[in-house]
This record gives sequence, structure tokens and C-alpha cells, in this order.
Amino acid sequence: MFKPLALVAAVLSAFSLNAFAKTDLTVYTALEAEQLKTYKKAFEQANPDIEIKWVRDSTGIITAKLLAEKDRPQADAVWGLAASSLAILDQQGMLDNYAPKDLDKIGKNYRDPANPPAWVGMDVWAATICFNSVEAEKQGLTKPVSWQDLTKPEYKGKIVMPNPASSGTGFLDVSAWLQTYGEKQGWQYMDDLHQNIGQYVHSGSKPCKLAASGEFPIGISFEYPAVQLKRQGAPLDIILPKEGLGWDIEATAVMKGTAHAEAAKKLADFSASAAAMDLYKDNFAVLAQPGIAKPQTELPADYEQRLIKNDFAWASKNRDSILTEWRKRYDGKSEKVAGQ
Repeated sequence: MFKPLALVAAVLSAFSLNAFAKTDLTVYTALEAEQLKTYKKAFEQANPDIEIKWVRDSTGIITAKLLAEKDRPQADAVWGLAASSLAILDQQGMLDNYAPKDLDKIGKNYRDPANPPAWVGMDVWAATICFNSVEAEKQGLTKPVSWQDLTKPEYKGKIVMPNPASSGTGFLDVSAWLQTYGEKQGWQYMDDLHQNIGQYVHSGSKPCKLAASGEFPIGISFEYPAVQLKRQGAPLDIILPKEGLGWDIEATAVMKGTAHAEAAKKLADFSASAAAMDLYKDNFAVLAQPGIAKPQTELPADYEQRLIKNDFAWASKNRDSILTEWRKRYDGKSEKVAGQ
């Protein structure tokens, strides 16, 4: 006679488990590893029914992974990937156009122009030279002030930069040089720079870390690791070359066909919110929502004005051909990774 009670208890138990079951949201990202914990915690506190499962790698690797999975998508959303990469996914019909709740607060230059947009920006990262002043003095090196300076013979073998095939920072460098100098002169500039490159590495932040440790006196990187390492006491000068800075937008998108569309849209809502911008401002000087960023004393007040006019559509359309040409010319100095 106790069986009905046992059955009721089992049903209630199952209902309770289902009621509190969390949605596992697979999120692909190229954000710096140390940012993930903070962002995840803030989102999950605001959305306790969702748990983020990160898949993280450098921009080029994540972009290639998403494209390889086109026919069988594994990601539900992307939080923190270059807008130039997301534009490629959009061209392939892989993104679900969605207008997050705070879209009207996002600067027009920092979102997909479509309505509703395929991607929405978070913050801007831009090219920076990390210059180890202590090592430079030991080696008798002068301080560069321009991209052209980096082709001087005194820097032969002294410079490390990101590989544009795996690093979003590397690609924004190459794209910016081609846009700034024109294609013929841009490739000539990279030919000259190549003579001074010690190694091309597979991460945008690694060149700055190598400069900070003194392994190379000069690293072509971006401002986030430069600022963080300088705050930690590294003997770095942060140089913003006078010709202007290549840049890209870290952005968020919902993947088309995800089984967790509502959860992915909540992520997009959060990413564009003032609460998220308040997190981003600790890491970047230029945010997609104007009026929230705080000055970073390590960077000049006119930092945003130093960004070049960047044609994202051109960069995305020509990415494959640019990388093919780059590999043909310079891949011999690329860092070897496991499995190569």
C-alpha cells in the first residue's frame, strides 16, 4: 500500500531535478584566459539557469574550428571573437541575426550594420609595440616610434610578432599595413620587416610577454597585455606607431541552429549590457557602448583617434588570399606547435 506514495515521491523528485536543471551553453571564445572566470561568473549570477562551457583558443584557430563545423555546429554562441572573423561566418550563413536589448546604446561603428545585426561589439583592441627598455639599453637599440622604424637593420632578429593565420592580432596587423600603405607597398613593408623577425608566434599576447621577459626586446602585440604587464612591473614602453593602429572589435554572436537559442540570446543581451561593459572597461580603453570606458593611464588620452580607418568588409573578403600570400612569403619563421 506504500507504492503510490513511492511513485508520487519519484515523480516529485524528477520534477524537482528538471525544474532546477541548468542549460549548458557551449560558448566559443578567443578572449584572454584570465578574463573568462570574471565574465562567466557575472553572466551566471544574472542567469542562474545557464552554465557556460567555454571552448577557448586564439582567434584564427577558433575561426577555423567554427568554419570546419559549419555543417554540424557545436557552438551555441560566440562571446569574444574578432568582428572580422564573425563577418566571415555571417557570409557563410552561420549566424542568427539578433538585436540584444541594449543595441541602441552600442556605437554604430562597433556593430554589424544589418538590422537586426549578426554580431554586436564589446570592445576594441589595437596594435601596440611592446619595447623592453632594459634589454634595449643592454643591446644598444634605439626606441622605435613608427612601423617603418621596425625595418631598421639594428633590429635584425630582435622582433617577435603574431602569426596572422592563428592570431587575430596578427591578422589585424597585416590587414592594417595593406590598407595603410596599399597592397604593393604593404607587402614590400612586410618583406623588409621579415628580415628583422625572430619568430612568428601563435598568440597575439605572447609577443608582449616575450618582450616583458627579455627573450626578445621588441614584441608586436596589442594594448591589453602591454598594460597588464607594465602594471605588474615589466620594464615595457608601450609604443603606438605614428602611422596609426590596426584594430578589431571583440564581438558576440548567436550561432544559427543552436538548440539553446533562448539561452544564447540571453548571453547576447548580457554581452551588450552596461553590466558587461563595466567588466570590459577594466581591460580595454575603447568600448562598444560610449561613455563607460575609463582612461588608462598607460595609454594616451587620444588613443581612439589613433585607430586607422578599417575596412572590415574588405579584410573579411580577402582574408583567405592574404593569408595564402603571407604563408608563402614568411611561414618559414613560424613557431612550431604540437602536431606539426
